Amino acid sequence: MAGRITLTMIKPHAIENGNLGNILAKIIEAGFRISGMKLMRLSLKQAQEFYKIHEEHDFYKPLTEFMSNGPIVAAILEKDDAVEDFRKLIGATDPSKADEGTIRRLFGQSTKENAVHGSDSDENAKIEADFFFSLLERY
Repeated sequence: MAGRITLTMIKPHAIENGNLGNILAKIIEAGFRISGMKLMRLSLKQAQEFYKIHEEHDFYKPLTEFMSNGPIVAAILEKDDAVEDFRKLIGATDPSKADEGTIRRLFGQSTKENAVHGSDSDENAKIEADFFFSLLERY
């Protein structure tokens, strides 16, 4: 059975471009319940820890630098089949290849600046939610 949570991060450029409210509205309109949310700025060390799974890739260093250069919003989203449904809502990593109406198509600028992160599996959703939120910070 698919999990009920996923994690998203609204990335620095999406916040700086004034798209936070529009992105949250799309998430809520799609039937997700926000059960934890915080505005914060990741340190480079925190970004490196979060993206450690990608440390062997060429994009790891620029990604971690980018994700630590401004504010992000981390949120736990709840819904049946949360990971799969959220991946459909956000669209392809490359905004130019994302379907019309998806968050990345609407608010992303490039593969790196693609507006939002979304968990890629139920297992990673739990790990990522635990990275950002204690049990006291969830409802």
